[in-house]
Amino acid sequence: MIAVNILSQAVTISIALLLASTGEMFNQRAGIFNLGCEGIMAIGAFLGMLIPFAAGHGAVTPPFYNVLGLLFAAAAGMAAGLFFALVVVTFKASQGIAGIGLEMFGLGIAGSFFRHFIGGSQSVPGIGAVVIPFLSAIPFAGKLFFSYNIMVYIGFLCVPVSWYVLFKTPWGLQVRACGTNPRAADSIGVNVSRIRYEALAVSGAMAGLAGAYLSLCQTKMFNDEMIAGRGFIAVALVYFGHWHPVKIMWGVLLFSLAQSFQYAVQGTGINFPYELAVMFPYILVIAVLAFSREESLLGPSALGTPFDREIRT
Repeated sequence: MIAVNILSQAVTISIALLLASTGEMFNQRAGIFNLGCEGIMAIGAFLGMLIPFAAGHGAVTPPFYNVLGLLFAAAAGMAAGLFFALVVVTFKASQGIAGIGLEMFGLGIAGSFFRHFIGGSQSVPGIGAVVIPFLSAIPFAGKLFFSYNIMVYIGFLCVPVSWYVLFKTPWGLQVRACGTNPRAADSIGVNVSRIRYEALAVSGAMAGLAGAYLSLCQTKMFNDEMIAGRGFIAVALVYFGHWHPVKIMWGVLLFSLAQSFQYAVQGTGINFPYELAVMFPYILVIAVLAFSREESLLGPSALGTPFDREIRT
């Protein structure tokens, strides 16, 4: 039963990372490296809980307001992604520095607005688990597969959808071309800047949803520290999964399982330094990346490189 609890908690933990890293995959496939994912998640987390909180002031609110919170979070994330695209695609600023700036801006504005509009820690009812008749009552499997809120199922549905979009649609082919050889893509009529704008809009919306999942589904509250480096972990997990949605999902589940395990270690009262337990999931990701073959971490060949069709290289 302890194993089932650890596994089910890992599934719950994984969704924010799964949404954020799958979104980050799209902009990296298009050739844009975005370290601002953390800031976008913070904005999404704040807006996600602000709408239902303002509607009910902590009381039970209709599901409509939770949906509205998710939509606002996704829209704000998309706007942040488009703003980042303006900076790095149109103005061709350094993607690393602009990403760090976006991360600091997102965390700062979310924290400032939180203190201004809410003031202190407040909880919201959030989005509860969906009870599936008969299936949720199955021993072990019921808790492991059929005891989550709707966002968990949507998060995992994004994996096959992302795979199909990236590898089976003309738009996905254009995204991959812009990240691999933008000059060749431009020569056959692909608007590289437009594709990169669109990829950043998609990834921003998914990062905003990831943040809203944290505040509406997982913690059902907001605080300044709730993102806790998940945006940077999402970026690392894209490398971990070799820019492929299915492999990214396995990497997310591995990290989430390690995090769930460290929660279980802390909960058992074992005489073990909790600081080391907290570090374990992050050490695991670093170790896997460190021992991965170098060629598997190269990624799209034009990743991080601005494209100017007037300049021939």
